[in-house]
Amino acid sequence: MTAPGRIRAGIGGWTYEPWRGTFYPPKLAKARELEYAASRLTAIEVNGTFYSAQTPATYARWRKAAPDGFVYALKAGRFCTQRKDLSQAGESIAKFLGQGIVELGEKLGPILWQLPATKKFDVEQIKAFLALLPPAQDGLPLRHAIEPRHESFDDPAFFALARAAGLAVVFADSPKYPCFGEQTGPFTYARLQHAREEVATGYDAQALDRWARKAGDWAQGGREVFVFFINGAKLRAPAAAEAFLKRLG
Repeated sequence: MTAPGRIRAGIGGWTYEPWRGTFYPPKLAKARELEYAASRLTAIEVNGTFYSAQTPATYARWRKAAPDGFVYALKAGRFCTQRKDLSQAGESIAKFLGQGIVELGEKLGPILWQLPATKKFDVEQIKAFLALLPPAQDGLPLRHAIEPRHESFDDPAFFALARAAGLAVVFADSPKYPCFGEQTGPFTYARLQHAREEVATGYDAQALDRWARKAGDWAQGGREVFVFFINGAKLRAPAAAEAFLKRLG
């Protein structure tokens, strides 16, 4: 019998002033925020890579700041995904993947390809786009997750394409966008977005227990699982992630 896969959990980014005093110690140097967050969580989804390219030195610094076993999920650059015709994204994808992400080494987690809410499912365009996502960069294996945000992607043809390409379709528990529960890749990528500020841990105990059980179900058969507490009441995201991790033992 295959043992369950590892479940990692974390937050989106690590720079957020309201976290000072609620997550970060008040006197912690800003330069040590990433190191602190990485010591308390097991993954971080990096949003800054969506807006601008980073340098190899930056990725190397991120790698050194995190302990063994920690991973960074990177949101792919907007020039890759925010375009009318995704099949023409090849040059932008190559630039994003070639900017130095390999410096993360074993701490590179999945790459998140988040599509705009206006992007509708077009079978030929999506097929061409997925074909542009390579299995490796400079010898480093890559894992890809795609997050469509339009209901037209609730289509067996889309899930078949993702499954054939080995991509995970993001499970987005969002008040704004559709949620796709199909497990199409060798790992699960979940983005939980219903935290409430009036709850100290973002989610109440019952909800956290429910998500922990859900993650355990996803992990059966050796599937690796990534759970990110994103948006909602952002103030509570670190507490939600820590409370979730405690439930995993």
